[in-house]
Amino acid sequence: MSESLDVQEPPTEGDTWLGLASASLPVAAAYEWAVRPDCGAVVLFSGTARDHSEGREDVSLLEYEAYEEHVVPRLGGVADELRERWPDVRRVAMIHRIGPVPVGESAVVVAVSSPHREAAFHAGKFAIDALKSSVPIWKREKWRDGESWGLEPQHLIEAADTQAAEQLAGQSPENAS
Repeated sequence: MSESLDVQEPPTEGDTWLGLASASLPVAAAYEWAVRPDCGAVVLFSGTARDHSEGREDVSLLEYEAYEEHVVPRLGGVADELRERWPDVRRVAMIHRIGPVPVGESAVVVAVSSPHREAAFHAGKFAIDALKSSVPIWKREKWRDGESWGLEPQHLIEAADTQAAEQLAGQSPENAS
């Protein structure tokens, strides 16, 4: 398992790549690393900074802060839960950026590979949903009329308690492999 700050290169061993980065994320490298000859599906999610959010026009900057020593262990919990639910998943990458993220750049990347597309899609959705609800990373938005670290406090939950993607889609993990 690869885990560190400023992780730009994929691990040379193992099937899990987790970390934080204070510079541009290695989106293409995450995709390329997830490709395997025994997998017919790679799902890549890149969450990019956009120029608006609900009630906030002209967003000019996002900034992320993390409780760094807890991020990789919590990401590991997400990866463990994901593999429990979708045992066919082969590689999992979850890397989040901290510090300022200009509009148009990636703040988070998730890549999941599996022999079949359905498991990869569901596992990838679960990964980003669980990451957002269980990993101690906070966002500050700066927009035309102000800035804020968030409208309400975030209550972190365990990855296993995250509403799974298969429930949102009406699927069960058994049917998604």
